[in-house]
Amino acid sequence: MSFTTHRTILFGDCDPAGIVYTPRIAYFVIEAVHDFLTHVLGASGIREIYAMGILPPARALAIEFLAPMAWDEVIEIRVSSTELGTSSFGFRVEGRNAAAEITFRATLTQVCISPQSKRPVPLPQALREALSAVK
Repeated sequence: MSFTTHRTILFGDCDPAGIVYTPRIAYFVIEAVHDFLTHVLGASGIREIYAMGILPPARALAIEFLAPMAWDEVIEIRVSSTELGTSSFGFRVEGRNAAAEITFRATLTQVCISPQSKRPVPLPQALREALSAVK
């Protein structure tokens, strides 16, 4: 099961030609994942993760840019949960324009880190269950 959100391309997301500046797509990916986590956890996703006693930094982010996106365009972003490791969790993210053309694909892997030791810790059971329920 995937989650869908929408984002309007802002002027500040674009280069002088009005096309999305490629690094901005990383923000789109992270924002969409945060929306997905809010959806599956039933409250502010990042706050819920912090309440589980972990920090969730990114371990890996890969983006494939497939089609230009322009100022004022509304894109649909689909997010799904992927692999759940011992101390990591991942997402697949795909953007589409109004014509349903894929504009980008991305994967994001986050790792569970202890706020005290800054070392990896096991994926909390509540997070594992929430992400497993939507796979």
